[in-house]
Amino acid sequence: MKSNLAPLGPKADKDTVRRHNLSLVLRAVRDEGEAGEATRAGVAGRVGLTRAAVSSLVEQLIDSGFLTESGKTFSGQAGRPGTALKVARTGPAGLGVEINIDYVSVCVVDLAGTGRVRQTEHLDNRGAPPGEVVARAAGIAARTLDSAREQDLHPVGAALALPGLVSGGSVRQAPNLGWNQVPAEELFASALAGLRPGRAALPVSSENEANLAALAELWFGGLDKARSFLYLTGEIGVGGALVIGGELLRGAHGFAGEIGHVVVDPAGPECRCGSRGCLEQYAGQAALLRAAGIDEDTTGPVAELERRARAGDARAVEAVAEAGRMLGRVLSGAVNLIDPEAVVLGGIYRSLMPWLAPPADEELTGRVVSGLWSPGSGRLRASSVAGDAARGAAALVMQDVLADPVAYAGRNGTGVAR
Repeated sequence: MKSNLAPLGPKADKDTVRRHNLSLVLRAVRDEGEAGEATRAGVAGRVGLTRAAVSSLVEQLIDSGFLTESGKTFSGQAGRPGTALKVARTGPAGLGVEINIDYVSVCVVDLAGTGRVRQTEHLDNRGAPPGEVVARAAGIAARTLDSAREQDLHPVGAALALPGLVSGGSVRQAPNLGWNQVPAEELFASALAGLRPGRAALPVSSENEANLAALAELWFGGLDKARSFLYLTGEIGVGGALVIGGELLRGAHGFAGEIGHVVVDPAGPECRCGSRGCLEQYAGQAALLRAAGIDEDTTGPVAELERRARAGDARAVEAVAEAGRMLGRVLSGAVNLIDPEAVVLGGIYRSLMPWLAPPADEELTGRVVSGLWSPGSGRLRASSVAGDAARGAAALVMQDVLADPVAYAGRNGTGVAR
């Protein structure tokens, strides 16, 4: 979660400059803490401010509950040892809520982006009224908030990770849920408020779940500094997201990345989106299980698919390999178009990589025109455990806190008012 804040212009007033500098220092401590220990001197060198200015800003952030001190640290250089700084493990937090076709996952992260509370319930949300699904998600979120409060964490906002086309607070279309024009933010905010009478309402935002999983991968994953990648997540549907230069590419209407509905065969099976032969019909969870001869109602069907593949079951191995070939063909077009550093596979694909990756890699090698793709190059990667939509959603909330800590000082247990 690196910061790229631009310097302020000469006409910025003192309060704007102070808020900007507090954000710079808070981000610097968070980023330094990922690599080791942060000190006032180290932060001053990182952000380009004097040590005296940084010390003053650090004291304000400590008083407001955003930073803590944790003893002395020795640099090995002459001079007095510095005091190690860390972002607080209590106070402002972010709430992320992923509503997917067959589960709801809720996560709370702290200022460091660490997942502190997680609750996941497996629910079949297909065909259920949207209000009912969102109300169930709000119930899980309310229980998660209670657990967070026990750790002195106080979420300042909630972000929804939703499948399908998400824009303006609504799910425009989610074929696998059967949702059209569902005002998800409004429904969730209302349901959560009803479960927490007398408490301040949480601001609610929303985003496509694949986009948020990609952001989690960018911020917390093991991409070896890759800043441009295509993220693909396999669930019941197939979602995608594009990260270019460390920024999410949303497209003109916010709908970029719908790779699951790229047509593989115009005469292929009918898709829930209304088209035919979409990638989802060949590489989605239902297609994989059907090809492997596994009933979707089996307990843990994907785990059963993996077990059979590991045991060398020919039907299971071929089902996953064929999905890999279809993925490779579609991905090769995307790679030719955007030239990413890597393609990252998440969701159910992550555990199926031993059988999925070789045929996908072979297709990519034969179809990527630059000649820069080759099997085993490391450009086709499994997502990290950290890359999940609920955590990405919660971390997205925390971006607002990091961008303007003054706006959140004194809220929900933090110390000094502005």
